[in-house]
Amino acid sequence: MPPKEGLKKMKFEFLQKQTSRREMLRGSATLTGSAFLAHLFPATLLRGSAMEHAQRAPSPAALLASMRAKFNAVPMETQELADNITMFDGPGGAVTVLNGPDGKFVVDTFVALAWPRLREALDGLGSAPVKNVIDTHWHFDHTDNNAQLHAAGATVLAHENTKKRMSEPHDLPVLYRGADGALAGLHFDPSPAEALPQQIFATSYQLEANGETLALQHVPPAHTDSDIYVHFQEANVISMGDLFFNGMYPYIDPGTGGSIDGMIAAADKILSLADNHTKIVAGHGPLGSKADLTKSRDMLITSRDRVQRLKSAGKSALEAVAEQPFADLDSVWSNGIINSEQWVQIVYLTL
Repeated sequence: MPPKEGLKKMKFEFLQKQTSRREMLRGSATLTGSAFLAHLFPATLLRGSAMEHAQRAPSPAALLASMRAKFNAVPMETQELADNITMFDGPGGAVTVLNGPDGKFVVDTFVALAWPRLREALDGLGSAPVKNVIDTHWHFDHTDNNAQLHAAGATVLAHENTKKRMSEPHDLPVLYRGADGALAGLHFDPSPAEALPQQIFATSYQLEANGETLALQHVPPAHTDSDIYVHFQEANVISMGDLFFNGMYPYIDPGTGGSIDGMIAAADKILSLADNHTKIVAGHGPLGSKADLTKSRDMLITSRDRVQRLKSAGKSALEAVAEQPFADLDSVWSNGIINSEQWVQIVYLTL
């Protein structure tokens, strides 16, 4: 294969369409961060490919619908974390629910197509109404069912930047690797008013319900600039949203303030709160522990330091990929949402 064609192939396959459960999730992680994609793919390549494939490219709406469908194809699993706390894991990460006579308190809400399953799962916990929905950040796979739960009487609670980001349009170019290799873009309209958080906070917020204290805390920009964690203090459960991808390379959204240093700092913050019995709910991946989060934090530090050396030496993002700096890490970390080549470039951009 000629060198030029090989480079194009590598760039297109960076966002190759996937089919397995983990690989289905992998493609969705590229949906945020237009600066990220603009950095990785030269404008001349984007323009040329757009002209070549204009007639075959799916519309932004069709592409977004495809991503939601991939998330929705993931089975939902249920795990009891405490007498009154349940985790639903599957179509769009993890949902954590505190249930009791004071009502249900729901952290994150899956993708829109999963609403019938989420409603059935919540109803299965008992007849108490949903009192609050808590968004850990703004991404659609965590906020898609805000409106349905608000219509059922819930108040949606989130950091002020979550409401800000959901209130804005987002135009995100995506290289869509379908059968025809067509180039397409994603467009997010501002979320409808009924999906936006009705209650917001700037730094921290506390709820008392069902014999439990829920401490909500914003962290400096990490996965995005809107991230919070939810600490169920009596039960010793911490829901981290996408501040934690358990057992896999994470996605960091540089288009809305993401930073690998922020991800490391967020992990350090949670580790200071956790003990060896703490149950840590990851945004993606299985239920975690302090040991799991420590391993993830250490991987983040190693990744940052290795890519920083390459970047400081004048290597481009694609040249850094060619160095294969994570070859010894990939057997453990590259089988999830983000593969090794993607992770090199994400780290490069967020330094």
